[in-house]
Amino acid sequence: MPEEDLVELKFRLYDGSDIGPFRYSPTSTVAMLKERIVTEWPKEKKIAPKAANDVKLISAGKILENNKTVGQCRVPFGELPRGVITMHVVVQPSLAKAKTEKKVDEAPKKNVCSCSIL
Repeated sequence: MPEEDLVELKFRLYDGSDIGPFRYSPTSTVAMLKERIVTEWPKEKKIAPKAANDVKLISAGKILENNKTVGQCRVPFGELPRGVITMHVVVQPSLAKAKTEKKVDEAPKKNVCSCSIL
C-alpha cells in the first residue's frame, strides 16, 4: 500500500495525554485500533482498560463501532490530507462486570422499625 494512502491517528486519553500517532491502513477496523490502544496504554495511568471491550473510541462526536474501518470513520470535511486525526478514548468497564460489582456492593439492608405501643 502506498505511504500516502495510510491514515495517521493519535488517541487522546482522559488526562489530555496522547498515544501515538500511528499510521493505519484505511481497511483497519476500529476493533484493531482498540487492541493497539490496550497494548500501548501507559503503565503509570490510574485508569486503564483491561481489554479492548473496555475502550470506546470517539471521532467527530460519534462513538465508533468495532466492525467499521478507519476509511469509513474518516470525516470527509475538514480533514487535511496527511494531517493527524485525533480520536478520543473513553475507558468504560464492560457492563456485565459493572453489574456484578454493583450487586456485591448493594447488600440487602434490613428495615428495622422501633415502634412502641403505649
